[in-house]
Amino acid sequence: MTKASPHTAVNITRKPSGFLTFTLHAHLPYVVNHGTWPHGLEWLHEAAAETYLPLLRVLKNLERDNVRFNCNLNLSPILLEQLSHPVFIAEFPNYLGRKIVAAQEDEAFFTQSGEAHYAETARFWHRFFSQALEDFNHFDQNIIKAFRHFNDIGLIDIITCGATHGYMPLLGTDESVRAQIRTAVATHTRHIGEHPRGIWAPECGYRPAGFWNYPVANADGTPTPSGFDRIGVEQALSESNIDFFFVDTHLVEESHRVPSPYELLNGAVPTDEQTEQMTHRDYRRLYQPYYVDGPYDKANATTIFPRDPRTGVQVWSGDSGYPGDGTYLDFHKKRWPGGHRYWRVTGSKVDMGDKQPYYPQDAAERVKSHAANYVHLVWEALQSGFNDAIPPILCSPFDAELFGHWWFEGTLWLEAVARTIHDHNTGIELISCAEYLNRYPRAGFIAMHEGSWGAEGNNHVWMNPDTSWTYTHIYPAELYTREVCTAGEWRKSAMGKRIMQQLCRELLLLESSDWQFLITTGAARDYAEIRFLTHNDQFNEVKAIWQGFESSGSLTPTQEARLAEIELRDSVFPDIDPGLWVAGAHEAHEAVPAKIPAEAALAPSEDAATA
Repeated sequence: MTKASPHTAVNITRKPSGFLTFTLHAHLPYVVNHGTWPHGLEWLHEAAAETYLPLLRVLKNLERDNVRFNCNLNLSPILLEQLSHPVFIAEFPNYLGRKIVAAQEDEAFFTQSGEAHYAETARFWHRFFSQALEDFNHFDQNIIKAFRHFNDIGLIDIITCGATHGYMPLLGTDESVRAQIRTAVATHTRHIGEHPRGIWAPECGYRPAGFWNYPVANADGTPTPSGFDRIGVEQALSESNIDFFFVDTHLVEESHRVPSPYELLNGAVPTDEQTEQMTHRDYRRLYQPYYVDGPYDKANATTIFPRDPRTGVQVWSGDSGYPGDGTYLDFHKKRWPGGHRYWRVTGSKVDMGDKQPYYPQDAAERVKSHAANYVHLVWEALQSGFNDAIPPILCSPFDAELFGHWWFEGTLWLEAVARTIHDHNTGIELISCAEYLNRYPRAGFIAMHEGSWGAEGNNHVWMNPDTSWTYTHIYPAELYTREVCTAGEWRKSAMGKRIMQQLCRELLLLESSDWQFLITTGAARDYAEIRFLTHNDQFNEVKAIWQGFESSGSLTPTQEARLAEIELRDSVFPDIDPGLWVAGAHEAHEAVPAKIPAEAALAPSEDAATA
């Protein structure tokens, strides 16, 4: 599908010699009704205030000035469910109000202390959060609707993700992989109004088809299942009519391992030798899309775009990249109780006590030079292919929350990159992956090994001595869900379907890769472990409720009340289909449905309104 808008056309008469495609991965684990601070709903509030609303302001500016951006924006299904959740919509203005009051209190304190500059920065925060509240109300408290507008005019292309960010290389059944994708597509279509063309495979995780053994035993004591021939990620995506996804550099360029984004956050930088190898190897290899090879119907082959490593260093690295510049706002040092930040990075090795005052105007100016530098790096990477019949494309994927939340000036930098490319004859044009595939062919087929963009490039972040215990619970839950959904007894009554829908919700939430990531990185280990065990306990509760219902045909008042409590707490994916977990379900290629009218797509379902 080609979106009709001035932004899908070339804004200047010259023919592009190469393309840059940004991919922003917006995702948070399900936190609604599961804690507030320091871990929980506060994460969603921070991301909305510091990333999603500022990004919408950038898009509004670019639309006004008819400047191309045309990035791929992944709004993960579980994020969509949270941004539309009544609890978030009710609580977010209260959060913004607290930040506004805190800024006023800080201003009064600094004024009384004679610290005029800090008082001015407090007024900056007052304006920032007041603007966020004004924007939220202007968008009718519907952030998704605002993003959908920019999707509909072609300024962005909204793509999807795994339903709950399940890490597909380690999921234990083909049905679980398919259900993550099918639930994602259904959720995306309900919120955005159209079938997604692209997907962010969680953690850029990829697995080819082939024989696989379960890596851990089942915690419930049931026998470990035998190994089996599993499908590749590309097949599951093709069956759901997904055109493209993203993989890390090393899956395409096997001659060399480059630092992953998460390694870069910890200060790793490619050596001079590595950089030279990246510069002089076959430049086209990373700057073109490929069909994915594998034992599936090639008539509906799925495409991959590789991540460019050289330009990514500049954005990911908090040590040597742009976010580490001394002028920018420091992320870690905050003034409590309000939590506002008044100090700049100053230097990568500077102690907290020696951080210097933050000057927003200086940071805004530094953004422009960093944007120009980035465009130059893209030009250097692509210029060898400028005369090729098929222009090269450089793919830059990032976590969306890196911009605005972690790197406060990041959204301004994105806007500055778009304006630099628009205003200067660089030969480069911004483009979405879908638009590029509409205009140019793939470079052929490629067969890839299993891997991810995580540290070490494999599954280690999600399967290691600290996290393997989680899979001892996930695997038997997946197998039980497949068994009971396939048996089909749940189809015989409304209550049976209701119970099974909640069982499937808890399984999806149990499968979220965020729990293993937070445990491995130590970012919020206690919270992640509690959350995983909560969903495991609730899965087992719903399982017991189902078994009681199956044997007696009814629920006790206590069971029905408990089911309602769990449904209210985890009220996501209101139309979830347990049929997705039936053995061998949905092996055929799916046709693309027509675009849903905006009114119908944005109207809440009856189930959601009830929840």
